[in-house]
Amino acid sequence: MAGSDADVIDALVGITPGSALDAIRARRPEARAQAQATYHALFAPEAPSNVTAQERFAVGAFVAGLHGATAIAAAYAARLGESGASAALTEAVDAAVKEAKTHGPYGSYPAGPLSREDTAGPLYRVGAVTRRTLGPRLAPAFEHAHMLVFHPRDAAPPSLRALLDAGWSTTDIVTLSQIVAFLSFQIRVVIGLRTLAGRP
Repeated sequence: MAGSDADVIDALVGITPGSALDAIRARRPEARAQAQATYHALFAPEAPSNVTAQERFAVGAFVAGLHGATAIAAAYAARLGESGASAALTEAVDAAVKEAKTHGPYGSYPAGPLSREDTAGPLYRVGAVTRRTLGPRLAPAFEHAHMLVFHPRDAAPPSLRALLDAGWSTTDIVTLSQIVAFLSFQIRVVIGLRTLAGRP
C-alpha cells in the first residue's frame, strides 16, 4: 500500500495517472475524495483514539482475509508491520484468517416471512494459541469483525459485551465497526476496477 498521501484505492488497483482507469475514477471526484478521506479517518486519524494503529491495521488485514482479498490483506499486513507490530502478531492475524474462513452470510431474521431465509452458521471464537498472541483486546475485536462479515443479521447489543469487557469503549466499537464496513466497500471497489482493467 502506498504512502499516506497516495490514493489508497489507486495504489491497490495499480492505477497510474493518465490511464483509462484514472479517467474513470476522475469522473467521480467526490466519491474518490470521500473514499480517501474515510481511509485517513479510520487508519491515520489526526487525533488517534484508544484504538491503536496496530489494532486498526490488524483488523484491516483480518477482514480483507475473510473476504478472500489476498492482495488487499497483504497490503494491510504490510502497514501492520510498518506500525511496529511484531512478526508474531502478523503471523497470528494470518492464523486467525485461516481459523475463521467460512461462507455466508448466516443469521436469523425476526419472526416473519423472511424467516425461511434463516441460515445457521458458525460463530468464530479465536483459537487458544492465536488468542495468546493477539491479546485480550484484538481477540474479541476479531470475533466481532467476523460476526459483522458473516453474521450481520445477528449483531446485537449482547454480542458487544466481550468488547466492553476487554476495554473497548463505545466509541472504539463504533470505530471498529466502521473499519469492517469500509473494508467491505473498499474491496468491492478494488475488485470492480481490477475487473475493468482485465486483472484478477
